[in-house]
Amino acid sequence: MGIGVGIFLIAVGAILTFAVEEEISGIDISTVGVILMVVGTIGLLMALFVIDSWRGRGGSGTVVREERVVRDDRLL
Repeated sequence: MGIGVGIFLIAVGAILTFAVEEEISGIDISTVGVILMVVGTIGLLMALFVIDSWRGRGGSGTVVREERVVRDDRLL
C-alpha cells in the first residue's frame, strides 16, 4: 500500500463516517468508515517508514574502503 492509497482510504473513511447518513440493513456505515480510516492511517505510516528506510540515514550511499599500503624500498 502506498502513500496515495493510504490517503485515499482515509478520505473515503472520513466521508463514510461524517458525511453519509444513509442506512443499509446489516451494515453500520460509520463503523466501516472508521475501519477504513484506521487501515489507511496504518498503511500511510508503513509507506512513510519504508520510504525513510530506503533513503537511509545520512550520507550519499557512497562506500569508502580504506586500504593499507606497505612500501618496500628494497625494490627501488
